Amino acid sequence: MAEVGGANTWREELASLVEDTGIIYTGEPIGFSSLPPFTVSKSAAAVVVESDQELQPPESFKEQVTGFLKSWGEMLLELGRGCKDIFQQTVVTEDSFIVRKLGGPVAKVSGRLRFLNEFLPEDRDPIHAWPVIFFVTILALSALNLNGGHDGLVPPVKMVRVHPPSASRIQLPDGRHLAYREIGVTADKARFSLIAPHSFLSSRLAGIPGVKTSLLEEYGVRLVTYDLPGFGESDPHPRRNLNSSAFDMLHLADAVGVIDKFWVLGYSSGSMHAWAALRYVPHRIAGATLIAPMINPYEASLTKEEMKSIWAEFLPKRKIMYYLARKAPKLLSFFYRRTFLSGKHGRIDKWMSLSLGRMDEILTEGPTFEDFWHRDVEESIRQGNTKPFIEEAALQVSNWGFSLADLQVHRKCDRNGIFPWLKSLYSQAECELAGFLGPIHIWQGMDDQAVPPAMMDHISRVLPAAIIHKIPNEGHFSCFYFCDECHRQIFSTLFGSPQGPLEKEDKGETPSEGDTEEQSSAIDSTKK
Repeated sequence: MAEVGGANTWREELASLVEDTGIIYTGEPIGFSSLPPFTVSKSAAAVVVESDQELQPPESFKEQVTGFLKSWGEMLLELGRGCKDIFQQTVVTEDSFIVRKLGGPVAKVSGRLRFLNEFLPEDRDPIHAWPVIFFVTILALSALNLNGGHDGLVPPVKMVRVHPPSASRIQLPDGRHLAYREIGVTADKARFSLIAPHSFLSSRLAGIPGVKTSLLEEYGVRLVTYDLPGFGESDPHPRRNLNSSAFDMLHLADAVGVIDKFWVLGYSSGSMHAWAALRYVPHRIAGATLIAPMINPYEASLTKEEMKSIWAEFLPKRKIMYYLARKAPKLLSFFYRRTFLSGKHGRIDKWMSLSLGRMDEILTEGPTFEDFWHRDVEESIRQGNTKPFIEEAALQVSNWGFSLADLQVHRKCDRNGIFPWLKSLYSQAECELAGFLGPIHIWQGMDDQAVPPAMMDHISRVLPAAIIHKIPNEGHFSCFYFCDECHRQIFSTLFGSPQGPLEKEDKGETPSEGDTEEQSSAIDSTKK
């Protein structure tokens, strides 16, 4: 067979693969003279090629993509190994900046957590095992969270409803309107008048949640609740503070026909406005009842131990909210727009950044509390404005303008000016009793995780005349919401035995005997 295009024949190719023995192969058969020479025809060669093609079919697109991905995986693996080597040789060496700064603390933490290595198999390196365990745990929790989000048992989110106006309103001296609500006996038959400012994210509908009208009539109580400025149906105040809050309460009492003194009730953060009334209008307050009262957590008179105990009970998110309310209150609008001003209802503990005790959890999960809570929130956010909520949050942690110690009964002598001072040199200075002279009753659930009982300890220290009522095993809400026994105990403590509404021959409000004795004993102690 002749050469074609300069290519060697197949016999010459075969001879080139055989070791050179010095014998020149001439194309004749070796040792098989009787056989004809071996030749390959074109048809046989075609058959061989076709059989090879049948044995090795062409690669599909899927196989090509798979091979491409495998190649990329091998390249990324090699790249990762190279980065790991570079990291070990540059960053985690003893002379690197990171090791010098973080080596000590990391070693200390590792030493404390070394006991966890006992749970690993003996052939596992903790440095390699724990990161894997950590990431697997994160992935498992994420998967559980995704699966829980599609649980068919989760109730649908309720939307906020807008209700028609239902409040009575008065006009204040500055032109604003204040919305209020009254239940119980009428003004002409009221033996006791009780005015209650509401707490944060609440309204005039709260008052004493779940109190029965029959109980109010039994004790002859007229309960008046009102919306704080900007809440519910009350007009906002351009520059409100606790002083203006106290005088709003005073103007309300005059407008609704409270002639004599009235009692004030403050619950949770609403007690801030009750404290202000005791400070700025004490001459019109007969007494105060405070349930789970809140104080300023930044109060200067707090000792280090008291402040530490109070802040230890707060959730991290609540600490952040307090910090923002004190340093950058305008940023609170971002959080309020995404919670209670989002147009959807939610859980009270989530929106208020609270932790709940066992009794509070049982109460808040019930339909009675949920219906009341949703309606109260809907009324509170009626105006859809974040400003009143920001103002209320800022008031809680700002300087109140007074200290609780100022409410303690004490002698105040007028020695200001040159003439009173000269007069005091020759005669005894004229002194009068200052502070709040009436009784102060405080109820505190000992399982309250929203307003720590440590706040009550501070109040009892600066106001030793205050009467503390500790309620064991009760929380922040369970000691006040929908508790008939609690409401009756509060009324019997404040007003004594039930006497019913006033009759025509009765002339006015008569405090209970116990309250009269407490007031006289407090005044006598200050005189001594």
